[in-house]
Amino acid sequence: MTFAHLWILHFMWLLPVAAFVLVVHGRQKKKAMDRIADPDLLIRLTGKDQMGRRFVKGLLLLISLGFMVFALAGPRWGSHYQEVSQKGVDIMILVDVSPSMLVEDIKPNRLERARREILDLLRVVQGDRVGLVAFSGVAFVQCPLTLDYAALQMFLGALQPDLIPVPGTDLGAAIETAISSFDFKTETDRVMLLITDGEDNEKKGFEAAQKAAGKGVKIFVFGMGETAGGPIPAGDGKGGFKKDAAGKLILSKLEEKSLNKIASAAGGTYARSVAGDLDLDVLYFEGIKSRTEARTLKSGKIKVYEERFTFFLLAAFLFLFLEGLILERK
Repeated sequence: MTFAHLWILHFMWLLPVAAFVLVVHGRQKKKAMDRIADPDLLIRLTGKDQMGRRFVKGLLLLISLGFMVFALAGPRWGSHYQEVSQKGVDIMILVDVSPSMLVEDIKPNRLERARREILDLLRVVQGDRVGLVAFSGVAFVQCPLTLDYAALQMFLGALQPDLIPVPGTDLGAAIETAISSFDFKTETDRVMLLITDGEDNEKKGFEAAQKAAGKGVKIFVFGMGETAGGPIPAGDGKGGFKKDAAGKLILSKLEEKSLNKIASAAGGTYARSVAGDLDLDVLYFEGIKSRTEARTLKSGKIKVYEERFTFFLLAAFLFLFLEGLILERK
Protein backbone atom coordinates (compact mmCIF):
# COMPACT_ATOMS: atom_id res chain seq x y z
CA MET A 1 0.00 0.00 0.00
CA THR A 2 1.15 3.51 -0.82
CA PHE A 3 -0.27 6.94 0.00
CA ALA A 4 -0.82 9.94 -2.28
CA HIS A 5 -0.45 12.33 0.69
CA LEU A 6 1.53 10.49 3.33
CA TRP A 7 2.01 13.62 5.45
CA ILE A 8 -1.71 13.67 6.31
CA LEU A 9 -1.19 10.60 8.50
CA HIS A 10 0.51 12.93 10.98
CA PHE A 11 -3.00 14.09 11.90
CA MET A 12 -3.59 10.72 13.55
CA TRP A 13 -2.35 12.41 16.73
CA LEU A 14 -5.77 14.07 16.79
CA LEU A 15 -7.30 10.77 17.93
CA PRO A 16 -5.96 10.84 21.52
CA VAL A 17 -6.80 14.55 21.69
CA ALA A 18 -10.35 13.78 20.57
CA ALA A 19 -10.60 10.98 23.14
CA PHE A 20 -9.51 13.38 25.89
CA VAL A 21 -12.10 15.95 24.74
CA LEU A 22 -14.86 13.31 24.83
CA VAL A 23 -13.94 12.29 28.39
CA VAL A 24 -13.85 15.89 29.64
CA HIS A 25 -17.14 16.69 27.86
CA GLY A 26 -18.82 13.65 29.42
CA ARG A 27 -17.76 14.60 32.94
CA GLN A 28 -18.85 18.21 32.52
CA LYS A 29 -22.19 17.06 31.14
CA LYS A 30 -22.72 14.74 34.15
CA LYS A 31 -21.91 17.54 36.61
CA ALA A 32 -24.31 19.86 34.84
CA MET A 33 -27.08 17.24 34.97
CA ASP A 34 -26.44 16.58 38.68
CA ARG A 35 -27.07 20.28 39.42
CA ILE A 36 -30.52 20.09 37.85
CA ALA A 37 -32.13 17.56 40.22
CA ASP A 38 -31.38 14.73 42.64
CA PRO A 39 -30.37 11.39 41.04
CA ASP A 40 -33.74 9.62 41.45
CA LEU A 41 -35.71 12.48 39.92
CA LEU A 42 -33.13 12.84 37.14
CA ILE A 43 -33.54 9.17 36.18
CA ARG A 44 -37.33 9.61 36.04
CA LEU A 45 -36.95 12.70 33.85
CA THR A 46 -34.20 11.63 31.43
CA GLY A 47 -33.77 7.91 31.83
CA LYS A 48 -30.94 5.90 33.31
CA ASP A 49 -27.43 6.84 32.13
CA GLN A 50 -25.63 3.89 30.47
CA MET A 51 -21.85 4.28 30.91
CA GLY A 52 -21.15 1.33 28.63
CA ARG A 53 -23.16 2.80 25.78
CA ARG A 54 -21.46 6.18 26.18
CA PHE A 55 -18.08 4.44 25.93
CA VAL A 56 -19.12 2.54 22.78
CA LYS A 57 -20.43 5.73 21.15
CA GLY A 58 -17.15 7.53 21.83
CA LEU A 59 -15.15 4.59 20.51
CA LEU A 60 -17.19 4.52 17.29
CA LEU A 61 -16.64 8.26 16.81
CA LEU A 62 -12.87 7.86 17.21
CA ILE A 63 -12.75 4.94 14.78
CA SER A 64 -14.75 6.94 12.24
CA LEU A 65 -12.38 9.90 12.62
CA GLY A 66 -9.40 7.60 12.11
CA PHE A 67 -10.87 6.21 8.89
CA MET A 68 -11.51 9.77 7.61
CA VAL A 69 -7.88 10.78 8.17
CA PHE A 70 -6.74 7.57 6.51
CA ALA A 71 -8.96 8.29 3.49
CA LEU A 72 -7.57 11.83 3.18
CA ALA A 73 -4.04 10.38 3.00
CA GLY A 74 -5.03 8.74 -0.30
CA PRO A 75 -4.37 5.01 0.22
CA ARG A 76 -3.57 3.22 -3.03
CA TRP A 77 -2.88 -0.38 -3.97
CA GLY A 78 -2.92 -2.10 -7.32
CA SER A 79 -1.86 -0.35 -10.52
CA HIS A 80 -2.12 -0.31 -14.29
CA TYR A 81 -0.16 1.29 -17.12
CA GLN A 82 -1.68 4.17 -19.09
CA GLU A 83 -0.61 5.53 -22.46
CA VAL A 84 0.04 9.30 -22.28
CA SER A 85 1.27 11.90 -24.75
CA GLN A 86 2.26 15.55 -24.52
CA LYS A 87 1.40 17.89 -27.36
CA GLY A 88 2.76 21.33 -28.17
CA VAL A 89 5.05 23.34 -30.42
CA ASP A 90 8.76 24.18 -30.30
CA ILE A 91 9.38 27.74 -29.15
CA MET A 92 12.83 29.37 -29.11
CA ILE A 93 12.89 32.58 -27.09
CA LEU A 94 15.48 35.05 -28.38
CA VAL A 95 16.41 37.66 -25.77
CA ASP A 96 18.42 40.78 -26.51
CA VAL A 97 21.00 41.33 -23.74
CA SER A 98 22.80 44.32 -25.30
CA PRO A 99 23.47 47.38 -23.07
CA SER A 100 20.52 49.22 -24.62
CA MET A 101 18.22 46.74 -22.85
CA LEU A 102 19.14 48.44 -19.55
CA VAL A 103 17.35 51.62 -20.60
CA GLU A 104 14.67 52.50 -18.05
CA ASP A 105 11.98 53.88 -20.36
CA ILE A 106 9.88 50.95 -19.10
CA LYS A 107 10.23 50.01 -15.45
CA PRO A 108 12.40 48.74 -13.95
CA ASN A 109 14.29 48.42 -17.26
CA ARG A 110 13.81 46.69 -20.60
CA LEU A 111 15.76 43.54 -19.73
CA GLU A 112 14.17 43.04 -16.33
CA ARG A 113 10.70 43.56 -17.82
CA ALA A 114 11.52 40.99 -20.50
CA ARG A 115 12.63 38.51 -17.84
CA ARG A 116 9.39 38.97 -15.90
CA GLU A 117 7.31 38.58 -19.05
CA ILE A 118 9.05 35.28 -19.86
CA LEU A 119 8.55 33.97 -16.32
CA ASP A 120 4.83 34.74 -16.63
CA LEU A 121 4.78 33.00 -20.01
CA LEU A 122 6.33 29.83 -18.57
CA ARG A 123 3.42 29.59 -16.12
CA VAL A 124 0.87 29.35 -18.93
CA VAL A 125 2.63 27.45 -21.73
CA GLN A 126 0.64 24.35 -22.65
CA GLY A 127 3.03 21.45 -23.14
CA ASP A 128 5.39 23.29 -25.51
CA ARG A 129 9.13 22.72 -25.66
CA VAL A 130 10.86 26.01 -24.92
CA GLY A 131 14.48 27.04 -25.46
CA LEU A 132 16.49 30.21 -24.89
CA VAL A 133 18.91 32.15 -27.10
CA ALA A 134 20.82 35.14 -25.71
CA PHE A 135 22.29 37.63 -28.17
CA SER A 136 23.91 41.02 -28.58
CA GLY A 137 26.81 41.35 -31.06
CA VAL A 138 26.82 37.54 -31.31
CA ALA A 139 24.32 34.88 -30.27
CA PHE A 140 24.41 31.49 -28.56
CA VAL A 141 21.94 28.92 -27.32
CA GLN A 142 21.78 29.33 -23.57
CA CYS A 143 19.19 26.58 -23.07
CA PRO A 144 18.17 24.02 -25.74
CA LEU A 145 14.54 23.10 -26.30
CA THR A 146 13.17 21.47 -23.17
CA LEU A 147 10.01 20.60 -21.29
CA ASP A 148 11.78 21.35 -18.01
CA TYR A 149 10.59 24.92 -17.41
CA ALA A 150 12.28 25.06 -14.00
CA ALA A 151 15.67 24.60 -15.65
CA LEU A 152 14.85 27.35 -18.13
CA GLN A 153 14.00 29.72 -15.27
CA MET A 154 17.50 29.19 -13.87
CA PHE A 155 19.06 30.30 -17.16
CA LEU A 156 16.82 33.38 -17.23
CA GLY A 157 18.46 34.60 -14.03
CA ALA A 158 21.82 34.79 -15.83
CA LEU A 159 20.62 37.18 -18.53
CA GLN A 160 22.79 40.28 -18.17
CA PRO A 161 24.60 42.55 -20.66
CA ASP A 162 27.98 41.24 -19.47
CA LEU A 163 26.92 37.71 -20.46
CA ILE A 164 28.16 38.40 -24.02
CA PRO A 165 31.31 40.56 -24.29
CA VAL A 166 30.75 41.45 -27.98
CA PRO A 167 28.87 44.80 -28.19
CA GLY A 168 26.09 45.61 -30.62
CA THR A 169 22.81 43.98 -31.59
CA ASP A 170 22.83 41.39 -34.38
CA LEU A 171 19.26 40.20 -34.98
CA GLY A 172 20.39 38.16 -37.96
CA ALA A 173 22.85 36.15 -35.86
CA ALA A 174 20.14 35.54 -33.25
CA ILE A 175 17.66 34.20 -35.82
CA GLU A 176 20.34 32.07 -37.55
CA THR A 177 21.34 30.56 -34.19
CA ALA A 178 17.73 29.78 -33.34
CA ILE A 179 17.19 28.12 -36.75
CA SER A 180 20.13 25.79 -36.12
CA SER A 181 18.68 24.78 -32.73
CA PHE A 182 15.47 23.31 -34.23
CA ASP A 183 15.12 19.66 -35.21
CA PHE A 184 13.67 19.78 -38.71
CA LYS A 185 13.30 15.98 -38.87
CA THR A 186 10.11 16.20 -36.81
CA GLU A 187 6.73 17.53 -37.96
CA THR A 188 6.40 19.83 -34.97
CA ASP A 189 5.50 23.46 -35.66
CA ARG A 190 8.45 25.73 -34.92
CA VAL A 191 8.24 29.27 -33.56
CA MET A 192 10.68 32.00 -32.56
CA LEU A 193 9.80 34.61 -29.98
CA LEU A 194 12.13 37.56 -30.54
CA ILE A 195 12.36 39.96 -27.58
CA THR A 196 14.36 43.09 -28.36
CA ASP A 197 14.32 46.87 -28.66
CA GLY A 198 14.86 46.53 -32.40
CA GLU A 199 18.28 48.16 -32.87
CA ASP A 200 19.74 45.89 -35.58
CA ASN A 201 23.30 47.17 -35.96
CA GLU A 202 24.24 44.58 -38.62
CA LYS A 203 20.99 45.06 -40.63
CA LYS A 204 20.65 41.31 -41.25
CA GLY A 205 17.47 40.65 -39.31
CA PHE A 206 15.05 40.88 -42.25
CA GLU A 207 17.18 38.61 -44.44
CA ALA A 208 17.42 36.00 -41.66
CA ALA A 209 13.66 36.23 -41.10
CA GLN A 210 13.07 35.38 -44.76
CA LYS A 211 15.35 32.37 -44.38
CA ALA A 212 13.41 31.24 -41.31
CA ALA A 213 10.12 31.59 -43.20
CA GLY A 214 11.56 29.40 -45.97
CA LYS A 215 12.07 26.65 -43.39
CA GLY A 216 8.56 27.00 -42.04
CA VAL A 217 9.55 28.85 -38.87
CA LYS A 218 7.25 31.63 -37.69
CA ILE A 219 8.71 34.63 -35.86
CA PHE A 220 6.70 36.56 -33.29
CA VAL A 221 8.33 39.78 -32.15
CA PHE A 222 7.93 41.43 -28.78
CA GLY A 223 9.22 45.00 -28.66
CA MET A 224 10.74 46.36 -25.45
CA GLY A 225 10.91 50.09 -24.79
CA GLU A 226 9.38 53.35 -25.97
CA THR A 227 9.64 55.00 -29.36
CA ALA A 228 10.81 58.18 -27.61
CA GLY A 229 13.72 56.19 -26.19
CA GLY A 230 15.94 56.81 -23.21
CA PRO A 231 19.61 57.16 -22.24
CA ILE A 232 21.78 54.03 -21.99
CA PRO A 233 23.44 53.46 -18.59
CA ALA A 234 27.21 53.70 -18.79
CA GLY A 235 27.66 50.44 -16.92
CA ASP A 236 30.76 51.67 -15.11
CA GLY A 237 29.15 51.58 -11.68
CA LYS A 238 29.16 55.38 -11.37
CA GLY A 239 25.53 55.87 -12.35
CA GLY A 240 26.14 57.89 -15.52
CA PHE A 241 24.94 57.46 -19.09
CA LYS A 242 26.73 56.79 -22.37
CA LYS A 243 27.65 59.82 -24.47
CA ASP A 244 28.90 60.29 -28.02
CA ALA A 245 32.13 61.99 -29.08
CA ALA A 246 30.41 65.39 -28.85
CA GLY A 247 29.40 64.75 -25.24
CA LYS A 248 25.70 64.29 -25.98
CA LEU A 249 23.62 61.52 -24.43
CA ILE A 250 23.12 58.47 -26.63
CA LEU A 251 19.42 57.61 -26.78
CA SER A 252 18.15 54.11 -27.52
CA LYS A 253 14.75 54.04 -29.22
CA LEU A 254 12.36 51.18 -29.95
CA GLU A 255 12.59 50.48 -33.70
CA GLU A 256 9.07 49.23 -34.36
CA LYS A 257 9.22 49.55 -38.14
CA SER A 258 12.03 47.04 -38.58
CA LEU A 259 10.53 44.65 -36.05
CA ASN A 260 7.19 44.71 -37.86
CA LYS A 261 8.97 43.82 -41.11
CA ILE A 262 10.71 40.86 -39.48
CA ALA A 263 7.46 39.53 -38.01
CA SER A 264 5.58 39.95 -41.30
CA ALA A 265 8.33 38.26 -43.31
CA ALA A 266 8.15 35.14 -41.13
CA GLY A 267 4.37 34.82 -40.79
CA GLY A 268 4.20 36.12 -37.25
CA THR A 269 2.93 39.21 -35.48
CA TYR A 270 4.46 42.11 -33.60
CA ALA A 271 3.44 43.33 -30.16
CA ARG A 272 4.90 45.87 -27.73
CA SER A 273 5.19 45.67 -23.97
CA VAL A 274 2.87 48.42 -22.79
CA ALA A 275 0.29 47.18 -20.31
CA GLY A 276 2.26 45.11 -17.84
CA ASP A 277 3.75 41.70 -17.18
CA LEU A 278 0.98 39.80 -19.05
CA ASP A 279 1.55 41.25 -22.53
CA LEU A 280 3.58 38.23 -23.61
CA ASP A 281 0.79 35.89 -22.49
CA VAL A 282 -1.58 37.66 -24.86
CA LEU A 283 0.89 37.28 -27.74
CA TYR A 284 1.21 33.57 -26.87
CA PHE A 285 -2.52 32.79 -26.86
CA GLU A 286 -3.69 35.16 -29.59
CA GLY A 287 -0.64 34.76 -31.81
CA ILE A 288 1.39 31.60 -31.34
CA LYS A 289 -1.41 29.22 -30.29
CA SER A 290 -3.82 30.51 -32.92
CA ARG A 291 -1.32 30.16 -35.79
CA THR A 292 0.27 26.82 -34.90
CA GLU A 293 -0.92 23.25 -34.44
CA ALA A 294 0.08 21.32 -31.33
CA ARG A 295 1.70 17.98 -32.19
CA THR A 296 2.92 15.10 -30.06
CA LEU A 297 6.27 15.98 -28.48
CA LYS A 298 6.52 13.15 -25.98
CA SER A 299 4.65 9.88 -25.48
CA GLY A 300 4.96 6.82 -23.32
CA LYS A 301 3.35 4.77 -20.58
CA ILE A 302 3.03 5.74 -16.95
CA LYS A 303 2.16 3.60 -13.95
CA VAL A 304 -1.16 4.66 -12.46
CA TYR A 305 -2.06 3.49 -8.95
CA GLU A 306 -5.62 2.56 -8.05
CA GLU A 307 -7.17 4.94 -5.54
CA ARG A 308 -8.82 3.08 -2.62
CA PHE A 309 -9.88 5.92 -0.32
CA THR A 310 -13.57 5.17 -0.95
CA PHE A 311 -13.37 1.99 1.14
CA PHE A 312 -12.27 3.99 4.17
CA LEU A 313 -14.88 6.70 3.62
CA LEU A 314 -17.60 4.02 3.51
CA ALA A 315 -16.23 2.50 6.71
CA ALA A 316 -16.24 5.93 8.39
CA PHE A 317 -19.86 6.48 7.33
CA LEU A 318 -20.84 3.03 8.66
CA PHE A 319 -19.35 3.67 12.10
CA LEU A 320 -21.00 7.11 12.26
CA PHE A 321 -24.33 5.49 11.38
CA LEU A 322 -23.89 2.88 14.12
CA GLU A 323 -22.94 5.60 16.62
CA GLY A 324 -26.17 7.44 15.84
CA LEU A 325 -28.27 4.31 16.57
CA ILE A 326 -26.95 3.95 20.12
CA LEU A 327 -28.76 5.93 22.85
CA GLU A 328 -26.82 7.04 25.97
CA ARG A 329 -29.82 6.74 28.30
CA LYS A 330 -32.18 3.82 28.71
